[in-house]
Amino acid sequence: MSPACIRNKRLEGRIMGKGYRQGRLAEEIRRIVSDLLLKEIKDPRLSGFVSISAVEVTEDGSYATLYITKLGSNAAEETSGDEKNDVLAAFKSAKGLIRREIGRQIKLRHVPDLLFKFDTSLEYGRHISKLIDELGIEKTEDKDEEKHIGSDRE
Repeated sequence: MSPACIRNKRLEGRIMGKGYRQGRLAEEIRRIVSDLLLKEIKDPRLSGFVSISAVEVTEDGSYATLYITKLGSNAAEETSGDEKNDVLAAFKSAKGLIRREIGRQIKLRHVPDLLFKFDTSLEYGRHISKLIDELGIEKTEDKDEEKHIGSDRE
């Protein structure tokens, strides 16, 4: 084997293991904050269904970005800008409590600084569904699909 091949093998090994610790830390942070939302954080600005949809931790573990989802009384309606700002303000005011609880439950040398962002994937999904519905494409029946699948098997 040439030296270049050996070097590439070493780099592949590093890339395969990259991000594993950050992923575990992100899931633990998501679990802890979700428990806090259920049990300890009692802020009226967090009324309705508020959840942490995802957490991303930087490679060095200094920052964790928490993506927040809020559903109102009706799941089909979008969250207004004022509601989003209120939810983000509530999380920012509870930031110290959340960091302290993360530090208490996870043994870390440095607890990551928390950044809060609103998760827009739900709204984007609604927008795409609306566009598809506006196209007016009719759905095919399952029986037609079964006929095609059955003819392929023969």
